[in-house]
Amino acid sequence: MAIYRSFPGTASALYELVLAGVIGWLYTELPMSIALIIPDRKLDDLQQRLQQALPDIPIEIWPELNEPAEVEFAVVWKQPHGCLNGLVNLKAIQCFGAGVDSILSDPTLPDVPISRIVDPALTDAMVSYLDGVVSYYRLRLDLFSAQQQQLLWRPKGPRKFSHITVLGLGELGSAAAQHFTRLGFHVAGWSRSSKSLPGIQCYAGEEQLHQAVASADVIICLLPLTAATESRLNTNFFQALQPQSIFINVARGAIVDDAALLAALNNGPLAAACLDVFRQEPLPQDSPLWQHPAILVTPHVSAVTNVSTVVSQIADNYQRSQQGLTLHHPVNLLKGY
Repeated sequence: MAIYRSFPGTASALYELVLAGVIGWLYTELPMSIALIIPDRKLDDLQQRLQQALPDIPIEIWPELNEPAEVEFAVVWKQPHGCLNGLVNLKAIQCFGAGVDSILSDPTLPDVPISRIVDPALTDAMVSYLDGVVSYYRLRLDLFSAQQQQLLWRPKGPRKFSHITVLGLGELGSAAAQHFTRLGFHVAGWSRSSKSLPGIQCYAGEEQLHQAVASADVIICLLPLTAATESRLNTNFFQALQPQSIFINVARGAIVDDAALLAALNNGPLAAACLDVFRQEPLPQDSPLWQHPAILVTPHVSAVTNVSTVVSQIADNYQRSQQGLTLHHPVNLLKGY
C-alpha cells in the first residue's frame, strides 16, 4: 500500500501493524446482547446476576436498549404486545417463569423458539402451599378465623376430606396428586390427554371432566391457560361439584369465570375458595373477591421461582441458542405450554 512507503524502515512496519489492528478492531463483530423485557419489576439484581454468568455479553433492560438490532435473546414476562417487533435479529425467547400464556397472547410474536423455566424447587414450593391450604380448610381454620372476628367460641371437629381432584396433570399437577395420594387421600386427576399415574384415578377429555370432580371434597386447579381453558371453569362446571366442596386455584385467574365462582359460593355448591391467581394482578381494590367471606386471597405466592435457577437456565439457553442447539424446556406452540 502506498501509504506505508512514506514511512521508512521499522516505522513503516510499525504503522502497518497499528493500522491493521485498528481496522481489525473496527470489523470485529461485537457480542450480541440479551434484553430483559419484564415491565413493572425491578431488574437490577437479575441483570447483575446474569452479567456475572455471562460476563462478555451486554445485558440490557427494556425499553432502554442501546441497539435493538443487536438483541438476539430476550427474557420476557408479560411483555407489551408488539415490543419484540423491533428486535430484527432475535433468535430465541426465554420466559422468566413457568407459564407462557402471557407471551403467547401477543399476536405479533416473532417466529422463534420459546423456552420456559423449569425449577424443581418450584414444584416443592407448590406442593407445600397446597398442603397448607388443604390443612387450613380441613382443620376449619377459615371458620375459626371468622368466629374470632365475632368473639364466638364454637368448637368443631375437622372436615372429613377424603377425595381430592387435581385439574391438570403436568409437572406441578402430577406432583400435587402424588403428594396427596401418599397422605392417604383418594386422588383423581383430569387432563386434556390421557395420563397414567400410579395410585391416581386419571380422567381425560371434556366428556370426563364432570365425572372427575363429581365426588371431590377439594378441587385443585393446575391447568395451563390456553384458548381452550380460558373461562372453562364456569357455571356448568361448578354445578357439577358436590355440596360443601372447596375450590383452590393456583394456575391462572382467567381459567375461572369469576361471576360463576361467586354464584357457586353464594348459592352452592362451594363452601369456600382459595385463590392465588387472578385475571388482573395485582387484584384491583374494587374486586368483590377481596371482601367475600368465603374466599381466601393470597398474592400469587404459591410457587415463586428461585432467581439462581432462573439465571442458570437463562445463561444455558442463551449459549445453546448461540450454538444453534435446541433450547432446554421448549414450549409447544400448538399446545400452548
